[in-house]
Amino acid sequence: MSLRNRVTLIGFTGKEVEMMSFDNGTLRATVSLATNDHYTNAKGEKVEETQWHSLVAFGKTAEIFQKYVPKGKE
Repeated sequence: MSLRNRVTLIGFTGKEVEMMSFDNGTLRATVSLATNDHYTNAKGEKVEETQWHSLVAFGKTAEIFQKYVPKGKE
């Protein structure tokens, strides 16, 4: 049985995509993505939290990352 989860993250990339090629020709792209959350705490203060996510893509998706995902891109 195959399981797959899908997550949608909206944020900004923190650095350029890092590319790696394996001996068999498969490409891997790695990039960091920052997502921001805004809320008001119990004291009535506005709070902004940033979380960093490490994204990894392989093959054709890695090529798309390299071509279309520059630093700072939303």
